[in-house]
Amino acid sequence: MHPFILTTWSFGPVGNDAAAPGLFAGGSALDAVTNAATVIEDDPAIDSVGVGGLPDADGEVTLDGAVMTNPSACGAVAFIKHYPNPVQIARRIMEKTIHITLAGEGAERFAAREGFECRQLLSESSKDVWEKWRKDPRTIDRDKYKGWLPPINVEELEGVDVQQRRLEAREMRTHDTVSILARDRAGAIAGACSTSGMAFKVPGRVGDSPIIGQGLYVDQQAGAAAATGTGELITGVCGSFLVVELMRRGATPADAITETLKRLQQRYDLVEEHQVAFIAISADGDWATGALRPGFRHTITDEAGTRVEDPKFVLLKS
Repeated sequence: MHPFILTTWSFGPVGNDAAAPGLFAGGSALDAVTNAATVIEDDPAIDSVGVGGLPDADGEVTLDGAVMTNPSACGAVAFIKHYPNPVQIARRIMEKTIHITLAGEGAERFAAREGFECRQLLSESSKDVWEKWRKDPRTIDRDKYKGWLPPINVEELEGVDVQQRRLEAREMRTHDTVSILARDRAGAIAGACSTSGMAFKVPGRVGDSPIIGQGLYVDQQAGAAAATGTGELITGVCGSFLVVELMRRGATPADAITETLKRLQQRYDLVEEHQVAFIAISADGDWATGALRPGFRHTITDEAGTRVEDPKFVLLKS
């Protein structure tokens, strides 16, 4: 068995490189995804996850996360305001309670009882971005988007040819959920998902990331999938579950992702800002990535090293 870690986005090496030594030394896939997520959550330079995440419309950072190894082994946490590592808390929920999901104040009380460190999540740089948004609402096309801006991912704002409105909103880098899948030497797979959600979101909004079957789904018998992008689109088709279920029925990871992206295209009136991407691993260790539009990149770490690559499939070429 050849172990590897597959992570969304080009900031993936931050977590992959920290978790890879333990995984390659024989550690578990669950430890690998937890460790990778924690390092990314603790990096204030990554403004879509953990410390330094961009806030909601009221200037408050709220975090969501999930971890999973099987339908019978999963945990999730939503809408936490004072703890930077939702994946660790989700794993503790999975391992120490009979529940799957805790949210809000109850989740924070659980985290406190479990000894997690309470920290300030809003960084000065994220606060500055929020204040600029508050002072210049003209960067939001409220008529077109019914009062709210769909997510703009960091890859698209870093050199991909995009619409002029995106370019004018360069300071408003918004949403890049980190999703991580790993396979260990025993052949076991695990997944984690962590996010601060859509920047400047309506306070109280929870997206797909902490919902089992939407942002993340893992079944040792069928495979694993995780998502990033516009959470409302992913939620409507139970995206990660759909990818895994298609693999259960015999599809390759690439074909399962492709079919799921086509389902999104068929069932939604897509606008230029919408982006969704999936990463997936089959039960036998095959893997693939795919995106609705150009701009997404993944990070793969195996025994040959860490590489940031374009997805294996893009549905809409422009």
